Amino acid sequence: MSYSDSGAAGARVTPLHWIGILAATVTAIAHVVLGVQFGGTFMILFIFAAIGFGAGIAAVLAGYRRRLVYALGIPFTAGQIVMWWVLNDVPPIPTSHAVDKVAQVVLIAVLAVLLYRES
Repeated sequence: MSYSDSGAAGARVTPLHWIGILAATVTAIAHVVLGVQFGGTFMILFIFAAIGFGAGIAAVLAGYRRRLVYALGIPFTAGQIVMWWVLNDVPPIPTSHAVDKVAQVVLIAVLAVLLYRES
């Protein structure tokens, strides 16, 4: 079966997709946990980010406009890294933040490869 950009049934989920899904899941969970810890406006922003990652996962699993998901996911995820850098005193980097940032870098790399492969 071929890859789908239109949402056709039968879109394959490859091992590379699963790596991206795992990375997106890790960063979504990190955003929920950190959002609850911070509370207030940050909680709303962090939950919004988690929903964005969840929507991306759902779209990939459904085979819905994957190229668009990859193309939008790269700047969305990169923006998370930039905003984190701007809003935090680094170094030192707390372990929970480091896990999140590693997952985000992996996700960006996976999305870039998938975007290239499916072009």
